[in-house]
Amino acid sequence: MNREDEFIYLIQQNQGLIYKITTVYTRDREEQKDLYQEIVYQTWKSFDQFKKASKPSTWLYRVGMNTAITNLNRTKKRVTAVPLDGLDLDFADDLESGFEERLKVLYAEIRKLGLLDRGIVFLFLEGKSHDEIAEIVGISSSNVGTRLSRIKDKLRKGVKIH
Repeated sequence: MNREDEFIYLIQQNQGLIYKITTVYTRDREEQKDLYQEIVYQTWKSFDQFKKASKPSTWLYRVGMNTAITNLNRTKKRVTAVPLDGLDLDFADDLESGFEERLKVLYAEIRKLGLLDRGIVFLFLEGKSHDEIAEIVGISSSNVGTRLSRIKDKLRKGVKIH
């Protein structure tokens, strides 16, 4: 497989991952499309540096999150909220009626976190281990644990969980 085919395959296999990153770091559909394109572009630019020492998805998380954070810092945009209007939440009928509302409140509180902390929570919710999160964001595994503990405390104070 040549370089371009490898790249196209990588993007096709990880479209959902890129989409999730753009959802966390943008406010509307247009920003999301722009950020998606920027992540693909930055991935292409750095594709030769991918040494395959880590899993492709881990490397792509790192490129995607760094691109999103850099893009936000460069444009001086402050992400205060991401509208949940287009989010299709499918809950089982037996869940209590207040669950959806508490989930929206939780997401709103997560969006109040700093960019790095938001990324750490995003990866944690994606089921990544502390070691994987550390590799993606470029901090130590113990620092990930410490930050997650502090993040959880902040979220507990902001979200009334019964």
